Amino acid sequence: MRKFKALLLVVVLTLTMVLGACGSAANSGSGSGSGSQGGDKAPAKSSDGPIKVGVVNNPPSESGYREANVKDMEAVFSAANGYELKTFYNIKNDEQLQAAQGFITEGVDYLLISAAETTGWDEVLKKAKEAGIKVYLFDRMINVDESLYEAAVVSDMSKEGETAVNWLLAQNLPEYKVIHIQGAMGSDAQIGRTGALDAQFESGKMTKVVQQTATWDEAEAKKIVESVINSGEDFNVIYAENDGMAKGAVAALDEHGITHGVNGKVIVMGFDCNKWALRELKAGAWNYDGQCSPFQAQIISDLIKGVKTASSKIIINEEKGFDAKELTDDDINTYGLGE
Repeated sequence: MRKFKALLLVVVLTLTMVLGACGSAANSGSGSGSGSQGGDKAPAKSSDGPIKVGVVNNPPSESGYREANVKDMEAVFSAANGYELKTFYNIKNDEQLQAAQGFITEGVDYLLISAAETTGWDEVLKKAKEAGIKVYLFDRMINVDESLYEAAVVSDMSKEGETAVNWLLAQNLPEYKVIHIQGAMGSDAQIGRTGALDAQFESGKMTKVVQQTATWDEAEAKKIVESVINSGEDFNVIYAENDGMAKGAVAALDEHGITHGVNGKVIVMGFDCNKWALRELKAGAWNYDGQCSPFQAQIISDLIKGVKTASSKIIINEEKGFDAKELTDDDINTYGLGE
């Protein structure tokens, strides 16, 4: 009888230890996924593998700016830095939306977006939030409630336009007859860079010879300027919303023997500050180039990993404009994109 009781006691103690261990494991698992661990903090990935990031962006072929932006994203969100990167590049908003939805379905941890257009993103970002996926905007703003994204690391496109137009007004031309070549319609860059110039057209201080989109394309910009030249309409300013379109516009001027740049008939203005464009500026072939910084990836990575915290939802890249008469080689080396 004593032996039986001793054996029964051993069995009970063993069962107690096993059940206690199972209960401990269950509590540990539920704790790691609880709201107190999640909240607004980035998910801990040290033991769960790489941080999964989906990037929706415009294609690198869009411009020198975009090529630099894409390279920056791919370099920062690399396997060596602890990330698993998925990318989608397209200039069409509807296809970007589909890709973003695909990343949500795949279960990325973070969704990074440079939207082709400012509208149409509400539902996708709501789905991301419901899935616990944190969203960061970069390069361009979109029209959604701030609660749908963690932060936006962007350029102030409206300020870029204002800086450029203020420079143009400071040239004190007797009259302003402007060929305005726009970027992809509906994009944050196009809206911002167009706004300040539209205000001058509405006030009557400047005359709109033509205002047409070339969708960031050099060849299309050339066609727009050729069409104006062939029409015989006079103009003395080309305001192109990126460097590539300015280059196309200048090619049309050169083919028709129209002088441009410093001491030329036509003022040439671009945006993005590619090194080759700044060299055109320094040579006097162009007059103005507006800076647009493509480097947002490290800021976002630091926010994801908790290295930095954002004091506000919108983080603005500091930028400037460059005048051909004041540009230096140091400026080209410091601010120029590409080679």
